[in-house]
Amino acid sequence: MAAVAEAVNNLEDSKKPGTGGLHSVVRRPILDLKNRVHAFKLVFRGESETSGQDNRSMLETAAILKLDKPSEFQKLTGELMAFVSCPWHALNERLAQTLPPTLTVLEIEPPPELSPEAIAACQRLKALGFRFALDDSFSEPVAEPLCQLADYVKVDIGRSGLEERKDLFERLRGKQITMLAKNVETQKEYLQAREEGFTLFEGYYFCQAVAKRDRRPPANQVLRIQILQALQHNPLKLRELSELVRRDGPLAFQLLRLVNSPLYAMRQVVKSIEGALLAVGDDAFRRIATMAIAREFNGDQPAELLCMAVMRARFCEVAGTQLGLDVFGQYLLGLLSLLPAMLGQSMSEVVPSLPLSPEIRDALLETANRERALLGWLEHFECGDWAGCDAAAEADGLDQDELAKVYRYAIAWTESALFSAD
Repeated sequence: MAAVAEAVNNLEDSKKPGTGGLHSVVRRPILDLKNRVHAFKLVFRGESETSGQDNRSMLETAAILKLDKPSEFQKLTGELMAFVSCPWHALNERLAQTLPPTLTVLEIEPPPELSPEAIAACQRLKALGFRFALDDSFSEPVAEPLCQLADYVKVDIGRSGLEERKDLFERLRGKQITMLAKNVETQKEYLQAREEGFTLFEGYYFCQAVAKRDRRPPANQVLRIQILQALQHNPLKLRELSELVRRDGPLAFQLLRLVNSPLYAMRQVVKSIEGALLAVGDDAFRRIATMAIAREFNGDQPAELLCMAVMRARFCEVAGTQLGLDVFGQYLLGLLSLLPAMLGQSMSEVVPSLPLSPEIRDALLETANRERALLGWLEHFECGDWAGCDAAAEADGLDQDELAKVYRYAIAWTESALFSAD
């Protein structure tokens, strides 16, 4: 874990002397019609869907996290574009010094009146490479000049009415603008938005467990539960574990592919389960094997669901060392927290079959215990629920500066672990 601690500490501090408060950022996925991630929405500390954010806070945080450097920016976005809410008065050249223009979509809500100077500022930013996303509250003809510059229009699916959305689609007919539904948190909202003609969807609707009568359990599910149980022996029993994994062809393939990915930098190709275990050691093998199991459980669900599960696992594992928690238990907790969405079953249906300690089982069932402290904080953080983060941190004695750094590290690690093996 020493290398992990060094990697986390090498991240830019999320709080600097004199900046007055926490500075952190969370990403929210924006998926397309094929469940692929099109971009991420970056939500900065202090920002909310209802009140927007303080321009100074956003720019300070972006500067502190060095998001002006594409390499740092892409650690959060996986080389995809990022949507960033931007107050109207912040649309000036300073943005180009703080955010990479070609990777950033600026979300703006037009003011009651547009001055020629304001339109000119937008045109300059557009020329630098920024894209624009208009909030759906704009009115014509005031915002017509901005419609000529806009690449996206974002519509709050929960606050707008059906007729209102139909009218908006009609007004934008013929314009080269992509329609994006935001705050899509349920499968019902997602299906409604699809039917209406939206092609991008922002929200955690894909994390919702949806029961399907004709959905069969993943192949070898019982065997994989046995493997999970075997992974908790300390030290690992090489012969027993190898035999179990060899009986599961798809899992063995996934595991060897992960071991041979650039993340682990093997000098020679590892061709056997025994060789993989000996090459990386018990702790890394546990992580790789559970990740491979989660990939198989995820099946044809959105890849972002697996990405979030692995990121949660790595976050809980690394942050758990700072709280003296069982690190593999924390890794399992984060990884399995999205299992209901993967399997289409409720957590109460899933948990009884899992070989877990009583404390981790209770944490998965949302019982407030010490084992759930980190996952609970992370769930608030993912939603940009800053008040919830503060309450959880106070209740469990968590250092939010450190957790924000671990979160960014976990994202970068997950991107490398999952996509370098593809």
